[in-house]
Amino acid sequence: VQLQASGGGLVQAGGSLRLSCAASGRTFSSYTVGWFRQAPGKEREFVASIRFSTGLTYYADSVKGRFTISRDNAKNTVYVQMNSLKPEDTAYYYCATAGIRFPGGTASAYEYWGQGTLVTVSS
Repeated sequence: VQLQASGGGLVQAGGSLRLSCAASGRTFSSYTVGWFRQAPGKEREFVASIRFSTGLTYYADSVKGRFTISRDNAKNTVYVQMNSLKPEDTAYYYCATAGIRFPGGTASAYEYWGQGTLVTVSS
Protein backbone atom coordinates (compact mmCIF):
# COMPACT_ATOMS: atom_id res chain seq x y z
CA VAL A 1 0.00 0.00 0.00
CA GLN A 2 1.34 3.42 -0.93
CA LEU A 3 -0.06 6.46 0.83
CA GLN A 4 0.09 10.02 -0.46
CA ALA A 5 -0.61 12.75 2.06
CA SER A 6 -1.31 16.28 0.92
CA GLY A 7 -2.99 19.52 1.90
CA GLY A 8 -0.57 21.05 4.36
CA GLY A 9 0.33 24.71 4.30
CA LEU A 10 0.60 27.95 6.22
CA VAL A 11 -2.50 29.30 7.90
CA GLN A 12 -3.25 31.87 10.56
CA ALA A 13 -4.55 30.87 13.96
CA GLY A 14 -8.27 30.25 13.78
CA GLY A 15 -8.05 29.17 10.17
CA SER A 16 -8.76 25.84 8.51
CA LEU A 17 -7.02 23.26 6.36
CA ARG A 18 -8.04 19.91 4.92
CA LEU A 19 -5.51 17.13 4.65
CA SER A 20 -5.94 14.22 2.28
CA CYS A 21 -4.50 10.71 2.33
CA ALA A 22 -4.91 8.75 -0.88
CA ALA A 23 -4.06 5.07 -1.12
CA SER A 24 -2.79 3.13 -4.10
CA GLY A 25 -1.86 -0.50 -4.46
CA ARG A 26 -4.96 -1.68 -2.62
CA THR A 27 -8.10 -0.24 -1.14
CA PHE A 28 -8.35 0.79 2.47
CA SER A 29 -11.14 -1.79 2.69
CA SER A 30 -11.38 -2.96 6.29
CA TYR A 31 -8.23 -1.19 7.40
CA THR A 32 -7.91 1.42 10.11
CA VAL A 33 -6.49 4.69 8.85
CA GLY A 34 -4.83 7.04 11.29
CA TRP A 35 -3.39 10.52 11.27
CA PHE A 36 -0.43 11.36 13.43
CA ARG A 37 1.63 14.49 13.82
CA GLN A 38 5.13 15.31 14.89
CA ALA A 39 6.40 18.73 15.87
CA PRO A 40 10.13 19.53 15.93
CA GLY A 41 11.75 18.01 18.99
CA LYS A 42 8.62 16.13 20.00
CA GLU A 43 7.42 12.59 19.69
CA ARG A 44 4.90 11.54 17.09
CA GLU A 45 1.41 11.77 18.53
CA PHE A 46 -1.95 10.37 17.54
CA VAL A 47 -4.47 12.78 16.03
CA ALA A 48 -7.43 10.80 14.73
CA SER A 49 -8.40 7.51 13.15
CA ILE A 50 -11.20 6.02 11.12
CA ARG A 51 -12.34 2.48 10.47
CA PHE A 52 -12.64 2.71 6.71
CA SER A 53 -15.35 0.09 6.27
CA THR A 54 -17.72 1.51 8.87
CA GLY A 55 -16.73 5.16 9.16
CA LEU A 56 -16.27 4.86 12.90
CA THR A 57 -14.01 7.66 14.14
CA TYR A 58 -11.80 8.37 17.13
CA TYR A 59 -9.96 11.54 18.16
CA ALA A 60 -7.23 12.69 20.46
CA ASP A 61 -8.56 14.99 23.17
CA SER A 62 -6.38 17.82 21.86
CA VAL A 63 -8.26 17.98 18.55
CA LYS A 64 -11.72 16.78 19.51
CA GLY A 65 -14.35 19.25 18.38
CA ARG A 66 -11.96 20.98 15.98
CA PHE A 67 -10.85 18.19 13.61
CA THR A 68 -13.07 15.86 11.63
CA ILE A 69 -11.80 12.71 9.96
CA SER A 70 -13.80 11.27 7.07
CA ARG A 71 -13.43 8.98 4.10
CA ASP A 72 -14.46 8.76 0.47
CA ASN A 73 -14.88 5.13 -0.50
CA ALA A 74 -14.98 5.83 -4.22
CA LYS A 75 -11.72 7.78 -4.12
CA ASN A 76 -10.06 5.48 -1.57
CA THR A 77 -9.10 8.60 0.33
CA VAL A 78 -9.24 9.72 3.94
CA TYR A 79 -9.50 13.37 4.92
CA VAL A 80 -9.02 15.35 8.07
CA GLN A 81 -10.73 18.71 8.19
CA MET A 82 -8.90 20.92 10.65
CA ASN A 83 -10.76 23.97 11.95
CA SER A 84 -9.94 26.55 14.61
CA LEU A 85 -6.28 25.83 14.16
CA LYS A 86 -3.87 26.85 16.89
CA PRO A 87 -0.12 27.50 16.77
CA GLU A 88 0.37 24.32 18.78
CA ASP A 89 -1.11 22.35 15.89
CA THR A 90 2.02 23.15 13.88
CA ALA A 91 3.68 19.87 12.89
CA TYR A 92 4.29 17.42 10.12
CA TYR A 93 1.15 15.37 9.67
CA TYR A 94 1.35 11.73 8.59
CA CYS A 95 -1.30 9.26 7.55
CA ALA A 96 -0.90 5.56 8.18
CA THR A 97 -2.86 2.39 7.73
CA ALA A 98 -2.88 -1.27 8.67
CA GLY A 99 -5.26 -4.11 9.28
CA ILE A 100 -5.32 -3.42 12.99
CA ARG A 101 -7.98 -3.22 15.63
CA PHE A 102 -9.74 0.12 15.82
CA PRO A 103 -9.09 2.80 17.11
CA GLY A 104 -5.37 2.28 16.50
CA GLY A 105 -3.96 5.06 18.64
CA THR A 106 -0.40 3.74 18.71
CA ALA A 107 1.98 4.62 15.90
CA SER A 108 3.98 1.41 16.19
CA ALA A 109 0.92 -0.64 15.26
CA TYR A 110 0.73 0.81 11.76
CA GLU A 111 2.38 -0.91 8.83
CA TYR A 112 2.11 1.61 6.02
CA TRP A 113 2.95 5.30 6.22
CA GLY A 114 2.68 8.23 3.88
CA GLN A 115 5.19 11.05 3.68
CA GLY A 116 4.54 13.96 6.00
CA THR A 117 2.76 17.12 5.01
CA LEU A 118 3.69 20.26 6.91
CA VAL A 119 1.05 22.32 8.68
CA THR A 120 2.20 25.67 10.03
CA VAL A 121 -0.15 27.80 12.09
CA SER A 122 0.95 31.36 12.71
CA SER A 123 -0.21 33.38 15.70
